[in-house]
Amino acid sequence: MTETSNSELVCTRQQRIANLAKQSPQMGFTSLNHYLDLPWLHEAYRHTRKDAAAGVDGQTAAEYEANLEGNLRSLLNRAKSGTYFAPPVRRVYIPKGSGGETRPLGIPTLEDKVLQRAVVMILEAIYEQDFWDCSYGFRPRRSAHQALQNLWEQSMRMGGGWILEVDIRKFFDTVDHAHLREFLRHRVRDGVLLRLIGKWLNAGVLEKGTLTYPEEGTPQGGVISPLLANVYLHYVLDVWFAGEVQPRMKGRCFLVRYADDAVLGFSCEEDARRVLAVLPKRLGRYGLTLHPEKTRRISFHRPPCPATQEGPTKGAPRATFDLLGFTHYWGVSRRGHWVVKRKTARGRFAKAVRTVAQWCQLHRHQPIDEQHRTLSRKLRGHFAYYGLTGNGKALSRFQSTVTRLWREWLSRRRRGYSYPWSRFVRLLDRYPLPAAVVVHSVYRRVANSVT
Repeated sequence: MTETSNSELVCTRQQRIANLAKQSPQMGFTSLNHYLDLPWLHEAYRHTRKDAAAGVDGQTAAEYEANLEGNLRSLLNRAKSGTYFAPPVRRVYIPKGSGGETRPLGIPTLEDKVLQRAVVMILEAIYEQDFWDCSYGFRPRRSAHQALQNLWEQSMRMGGGWILEVDIRKFFDTVDHAHLREFLRHRVRDGVLLRLIGKWLNAGVLEKGTLTYPEEGTPQGGVISPLLANVYLHYVLDVWFAGEVQPRMKGRCFLVRYADDAVLGFSCEEDARRVLAVLPKRLGRYGLTLHPEKTRRISFHRPPCPATQEGPTKGAPRATFDLLGFTHYWGVSRRGHWVVKRKTARGRFAKAVRTVAQWCQLHRHQPIDEQHRTLSRKLRGHFAYYGLTGNGKALSRFQSTVTRLWREWLSRRRRGYSYPWSRFVRLLDRYPLPAAVVVHSVYRRVANSVT
């Protein structure tokens, strides 16, 4: 069977599951594993990254593809019969934010990724019918920019109000397995799938030659981890906010969540105080805790004074909050109106600059055209994410910083040499770096939604 026919078959089956889930929102699916067949695994393998780091077995995609049909058939038989063994994940640590803090990342084996992807393809068809519109993280056809757009529209419509920045401390490490299994059984009661998920939750972690078995948390780095996290927070936060919090509020309120990062907005201060008081108890009931320093309540109202300057009182600090790498604040538009503006968060900007500086240092001896090609890709990638309306100054500053770093490391290609600015200007004429550009226009989206 060809890849095209596999894709069409899987898409048809996913639509069938989605229709059943939408028609019966309270139904628990008792028979789902019959969708898990060889064409389904082929499609899962097609969606699995082939260039990722190898797991504990060291097997690469090229080695696995040497006998792809036989390997997938064996994987299917073991998954269906219950003899599949979830191998330990290899744990590494990656930087987190702008400080010295790191986050653990698990690297599963290639075969484990394929099977996890196959299960995710089934579960997504169900849970995409259940998840609320306020959640955006790690969902198909939903992006961080959509979350930012929703937050912008809600804040503008409400005139700011009181904002709760919610940060769950070490969320992926503290997910309670018993509660997660209970949440899953609301919709998934198929023994094969539940058994596989249980094996992944209990899989060991190999770190520096030591094998441990954590009793809580989701398999970070695993394909299924984001979906399990969304299921957990759907019941813990989203359903609770929509079903219990909103009906009890005196004023307007909203929730925007991207994975474990959330922002809650309230038009009434009393509502914000009440929710902030009860939120730690709600999360604590399910084994979660709020980060004491990153969780806060701020007054984020539209400034009452005339929009003639960038703040309610010239020189006074502005109320700001961060989400998804952007700092949100009230500023003045070109037409003189108060609007919610977004700029690159200080930590994210510094991290991006460090990344470029390290690359320039390590590759300063490469040919100029190769350096130019890579730096251009890095700049376009930066603009593709941070290119929001109102963030032009930060984009231009990043572009000029990258230009300066390029010249600085070209000057260090040999000892005692400095790349003259006059020569560097001629080089930029021949190899121009991309100019700062706003990719995501908030006004264009608003116009499209109106039409």
